[in-house]
Amino acid sequence: MSAPGAVDRPSLALLTDLYQLTMAYGSWRTGTANREAVFHLFFRQHPFRGGFTIACGLADVIRHVEDFRFVPEDLAYLATLPGGDGRPLFGDDFLAYLGDLRFTGQLDATPEGTVVFPNEPLIRVQGPIVECQLLETALLNLVNFQTLIATKAARVCLAARGEPVLEFGLRRAQGVDGGLSASRAAYIGGCTATSNVLAGKRFGIPVRGTHAHSWVMCFDEEREAFRAYAEAMPNNCVFLVDTYDTLEGVRHAVEIGRTLREGGHRLLGIRLDSGDLAALSTAAREILDAAGFHDAAIVASNDLDEQIIASLKDQGARIDVWGVGTKLVTAYDQPALGGVYKLAALRSAGGPWEHRIKLSEQPIKVSTPGIQQVRRYERDGQFVGDVIYDLGAAPDGDWVLVDAHDTTLERRFPTQLPHRDLLVPIFRDGVPVYAAPQPSEARKKAQEELGRLPAACKRFLNPQTYPTGLERGLYDLKLSLIRRARGAAA
Repeated sequence: MSAPGAVDRPSLALLTDLYQLTMAYGSWRTGTANREAVFHLFFRQHPFRGGFTIACGLADVIRHVEDFRFVPEDLAYLATLPGGDGRPLFGDDFLAYLGDLRFTGQLDATPEGTVVFPNEPLIRVQGPIVECQLLETALLNLVNFQTLIATKAARVCLAARGEPVLEFGLRRAQGVDGGLSASRAAYIGGCTATSNVLAGKRFGIPVRGTHAHSWVMCFDEEREAFRAYAEAMPNNCVFLVDTYDTLEGVRHAVEIGRTLREGGHRLLGIRLDSGDLAALSTAAREILDAAGFHDAAIVASNDLDEQIIASLKDQGARIDVWGVGTKLVTAYDQPALGGVYKLAALRSAGGPWEHRIKLSEQPIKVSTPGIQQVRRYERDGQFVGDVIYDLGAAPDGDWVLVDAHDTTLERRFPTQLPHRDLLVPIFRDGVPVYAAPQPSEARKKAQEELGRLPAACKRFLNPQTYPTGLERGLYDLKLSLIRRARGAAA
């Protein structure tokens, strides 16, 4: 599968922040480059003030890690970078080391389409610390944006209540890479199709589209424009009816629809792109039905998002298909997820793991130590709680969840309660061991996962908080490390 970016090349190792390379140089110079580390990629808050998030971007992570290498042109560029004294920032011997570097570690991740929650690791990377750090920026870039857009798409599709949602956002997307990544993520999040033809080719997404206002404006009359289009593409007639007078446009579409029917074709529908969509769709439905075009769909666009769609549904709008563009592919109301990548454990060759923790005056920014996994419990086919635990200290017997939002609240999960661990093996010793599902399969998974999430967690206004938190033993470990670190700093 091709990467979604504008440039296809063997490696994007330079898709990183400079400090990753300066830290790598420091580790190499001090002889600690092969010290084994564990990092976790996670986010701290749901986007859009929602109650769930959809994991996305793993397929591109796999390709990036598999292809990771510094090619000669990369090394030649790095050789030109100056330090503060004007001398080369990196020596030739270090650049030669980078030239031989490949990912040799372990990577576990949550499959695309999985419903996930704050502070749960979406990816766990274990290996030589230099390798882990040099992957950080790219992994965040690939996962943050696609997870954000997949979540936005899922919300829009929930608002549409089962009616098809078409992604129309390419022309407003943040560049070529943003447009392709957004189309892919929106499809996984639940959209039925895209207008983005390149995304259709690369990712197997159904593509949809008919004509724009400019087609109508090229003719002296709207009726003439519809007739010409119908003669050219009788199997693709969804007429855009609001170039001049919307309801008159619907009547013209009906007239040409009769001609299509006589020729053995059918009027697929009309599209509304402006005005009072609730009132216009109701009036348009009456015109279409009166003319016998009961199966002609009404497609609506015009800066839609989940809030507007929900409002139109509540107003009784007669819209069958929703075209959503700008506010979907740009995540208009929250343009970044804010995922982070934090060190949680270290060890020297043959030594025991040493847990690591980052403190902060902001409690939300205090990291969690350990080699983390997420266990999801279910009851009667519904998700009931997620427990983050340390792989090296899984409890015997029942599991106790310390609530992430109220540490005085605990939940007990019996051992016989159905459960699964969310992070699955992706790389072992640098070798990929996981075949990424096609976007259509990830899309199906997202729909299944949302179907098993409590309805109250999916509402847009004040969603119920899904139970997540640390396993009792991991919580106690974290608390002890916080006290020790604060005591040492005092």
